[in-house]
Amino acid sequence: MDTSRPISLDEALASFDALWSPRIVTSVNDYDVRIAKVAGEHVWHAHSDTDEFFLVLDGELRIALREPAGERTVTLRKGDVFTVPRGTEHKPFAPSGAAILLLEPTGTSTVGDRHDDVPAHVDATTGHPLA
Repeated sequence: MDTSRPISLDEALASFDALWSPRIVTSVNDYDVRIAKVAGEHVWHAHSDTDEFFLVLDGELRIALREPAGERTVTLRKGDVFTVPRGTEHKPFAPSGAAILLLEPTGTSTVGDRHDDVPAHVDATTGHPLA
C-alpha cells in the first residue's frame, strides 16, 4: 500500500466490481480504511470487541439493528455516517446499491465473530488490498 500519494476514492471504487468485498485503501494506526460496493443484503452479524463505522459515499445503505429495546433500521444516504456499537447484531442492506467506507481495526472480519450462515454473495474477509 503506497501511502506517499493521495488516493482517489472514485478511482479506487472504479478498480473493482465485486459486491460485499471490501478493499483496504489505507491504514490509520491499527485501523483499516476500507471501501466496498454493496447491493442486496449482507448477513446478521456482530463484532464483540469493536464498533463498526460506516460512511455512505454514494447511494443509500440501511442497517437493521437488534438492540435491547427491539429491532430498528437506520437509513444512511450519501454523506451520512453511523457507528454500530460493539456487540450489536446488525445486517446492512442496500436495496438499490451503494458505495461505502468502513473504519475497522486491522484484521476485523466482515462477518464479525458471531454471524448467521454466510451467503455465497458475501465475501467473509478481513479486506483485500487495493489493486
